[in-house]
Amino acid sequence: MRQITAEDLEYLAVGAAILGTGGGGDPFIGKLMAQQAIAEEGPVTLLDPHEIADDAFILPAAMMGAPTVMIEKIPEGREIVRALRAEERRLGRKADIITPIECGGLNSQIPFILAARTHLPVLDGDGMGRAFPELQMITFHIHGLSSSPAVLADERGSLITLETPDDFELEWQARGITIRMGGQAHIISTPLSGADYKRAAVFGTVSMGIKIGQAVLSAHSRGMHPVEAICEATQQTASGRAIVLFKGKVSDVERRTRAGFAMGRATIQGLGEYRESQLSIEFQNENLVAMRDGEVLASVPDLICLLDSEVGTAITTERLRYGQRVVAIGIPCAEIMRSEAALAVWGPKVFGYDIPFIPLEQRFKDYYRKYGVAGDKEKYLTA
Repeated sequence: MRQITAEDLEYLAVGAAILGTGGGGDPFIGKLMAQQAIAEEGPVTLLDPHEIADDAFILPAAMMGAPTVMIEKIPEGREIVRALRAEERRLGRKADIITPIECGGLNSQIPFILAARTHLPVLDGDGMGRAFPELQMITFHIHGLSSSPAVLADERGSLITLETPDDFELEWQARGITIRMGGQAHIISTPLSGADYKRAAVFGTVSMGIKIGQAVLSAHSRGMHPVEAICEATQQTASGRAIVLFKGKVSDVERRTRAGFAMGRATIQGLGEYRESQLSIEFQNENLVAMRDGEVLASVPDLICLLDSEVGTAITTERLRYGQRVVAIGIPCAEIMRSEAALAVWGPKVFGYDIPFIPLEQRFKDYYRKYGVAGDKEKYLTA
């Protein structure tokens, strides 16, 4: 248990933008909203999932929609509170704890806005260990826990409750409503017990985001390059050490908003030791596949992150521009994300790429033999 302050949210915004793998929404506006809520209401308690009672009632909170929309359409600020109250009325029970649905980008901040306004604690975990574009792409779904009923809220006061036969139908219905709400909506879904959470969540992701953010922002004062600091910080987590995949300059960006998603491709021309090569990254809100000269280097569910080459901060898909100097890194995902059932929901083939998922630790065995892997990942070094 620890108290989360406005300064912690500063670190979390930096780290969660990296964990957002290009998506999840730019956390800057969400950070300002969460910091304002904490300034007005006081710090928020962050709980270790191991500390909670099995019968605790947990509600995940998030925003859904195209990340490009929020740059121009600022939330009113109380949408997520209204959604929570509507979900509580529908279920006939008050929430005990809030959790992120995803720890990446903007959605790392939304639970803290809600928690500060309602004086509820937040769990140090989530359902992705990163960001994903669709509602069913969560570990809770993989473990048979329904996201329905869900409540969506917009800045004009609309509240819509959805009960669907499965999470795929919920995604389809909620996406259409989100478009009607102007391209973004706040959502409460996937009611959970403490026992459910402990068997189905990815643990430690909020503190991981804070740790990465602290590493980036303190790197220069410690005589380190920020990318080196990120690699060092991630090595101390259950996911594992980040690896540099490519360095170069953005030479082209194809991007469009379609069906509530920011979709496209970034092309990066190599610089320095990579100058004879080209990297392409395909994205749907989040970066999905990275290919160097046509060879796959990394794919979902492992994390593919584009960083500013000087300061090490994340560049989200909606902010990619021609001429940016970038470093592409990969971060291994949590092992819970790699089961057959999980890959059937968020593996490369789900997004239309006819390639197998090969873990970073297996693709880059020499690197991970040098730096080590978490105990449950030793198998990849011998596969």
